[in-house]
Amino acid sequence: MKAYRLLVSVLIIAFLAVACAPAATPSSGSTSPSTGGTLADLGGREIIVAVENAYPPFNSIDENGNGVGWDYDAFTEICKLLNCVPNFTEAAWDGIFEATAAGQYDVVADGVTITDERKKTVAFSDPYMTITQVLLVRADETRFTDSKGLVAQPDLSLASQLGTTNEAVAIDLVGEARVKSFEQFDGSVLALLSGDADAVVIDEQAGLGFMEINKDKMKMMDIVDQVPEELGFVYPQGSDLIDPVNKALAEMKANGTLDTLYAKWWPQPGE
Repeated sequence: MKAYRLLVSVLIIAFLAVACAPAATPSSGSTSPSTGGTLADLGGREIIVAVENAYPPFNSIDENGNGVGWDYDAFTEICKLLNCVPNFTEAAWDGIFEATAAGQYDVVADGVTITDERKKTVAFSDPYMTITQVLLVRADETRFTDSKGLVAQPDLSLASQLGTTNEAVAIDLVGEARVKSFEQFDGSVLALLSGDADAVVIDEQAGLGFMEINKDKMKMMDIVDQVPEELGFVYPQGSDLIDPVNKALAEMKANGTLDTLYAKWWPQPGE
């Protein structure tokens, strides 16, 4: 009986201790099981995400008029982790960094190469992809097999997009007089297919996207001694989104989401 009374007393004391304890405070973010870090909770905040919609498979408009691509999927997944709402907004490439620096967009998702020159105007996320540049040529091209062969023939021209690192590489290869620059990459590709240009300097991943759209019409060749580049999201300098998105990217890398999205938009042969 004494033991029973003692047990009852202990249970009553324990109950009172729990009842009188202060209520738990909601966490300001969730802990990632993959990385062990804390992900921010943005409280349903709308994020204006600038996309060009002319750079497949990073971003484009499908036959139903919907925006699709790696950028759409990646930032949608980021917002799932951070409790935000992406508002994808079409933006012209020309002037996109200046517009972002002025606060017109919260972030640019457009397969953008991280460069020191651009960092003078805008800020970048951690790199999410490493790419190389290539020559996109017509499927029946036999006059050259790589960039050296093209460079050696002064009557051949290159096309690319205005204001890109691809345009800079094209100019370095053959000089400005032999480069035709377009506001969007689809203009460069149309020039190639129509015979108005002999090759397009483009990121390999984007080249694969245009090849998928124009099946059996194009192939890729190497740019000799090409140095790999890193891609990142673009923000106004000092943006409070940089650290949260970097942590979300780290989580997506750790849990395999980035690999899944890469395989979706750049499937390997036979997949």
